[in-house]
Amino acid sequence: MAEVEIVSVPTRILTDKDDIVDIIEKYTKGRITENDVVSVAESVVAITQGRIVRPEDLEISTLAQFCCRFIPDQGSLASPHGMQALMNVEGQWRVAFALFVGFLGKIIGQNGLFYKLGGEQTALIDDVTGTMPPFDKHIVYGPKNPQGVVKCLKERLGCFGAVIADVNDLKRSRIVGATEGINGEKVAQLLIDNPFGNASQKTPIVIIKNFKQYQQV
Repeated sequence: MAEVEIVSVPTRILTDKDDIVDIIEKYTKGRITENDVVSVAESVVAITQGRIVRPEDLEISTLAQFCCRFIPDQGSLASPHGMQALMNVEGQWRVAFALFVGFLGKIIGQNGLFYKLGGEQTALIDDVTGTMPPFDKHIVYGPKNPQGVVKCLKERLGCFGAVIADVNDLKRSRIVGATEGINGEKVAQLLIDNPFGNASQKTPIVIIKNFKQYQQV
């Protein structure tokens, strides 16, 4: 059986003028087989969809300034700007309520309620420095319709599958969208060392070679 191999694919800087499916097709041409999975960084998908905002364009509320104090320092919502960005899309009172319930949940040993109740973007927003330059000065929302994106990628590329991954240098790896039949937990584990890079590497595409055989083991 062929061994699984992680191949990072460098690109130029991608912007909201780019179509993510066209870009991935261009940079992976001749490199993907029917046994491979193509993975793309979720923040880059969002950037090509124009799902970004500059912190200075946000009007920070007193509620956002208060709520962000209850988020661990390493979290994207720990800044007033990150919290306000979330409130702008999910609703300020929904976010505040979720934070309150999450706090009570921790007291009784039930974790993760804030992210379950606060809305889809609660776990997806990247605050400044959370993504690749030059967009490290922006707040980046999670991608729109991730399942539609990965389905289109698989159909266009003829690969075994496609995923959108949220990975960082703190050994946090999870799958935001995956085509049918893909074991997201296995993919997330393979990407745990962040082959995308979060700095100037410009490798937002990762090919997982021979994943089909690997998943079947």
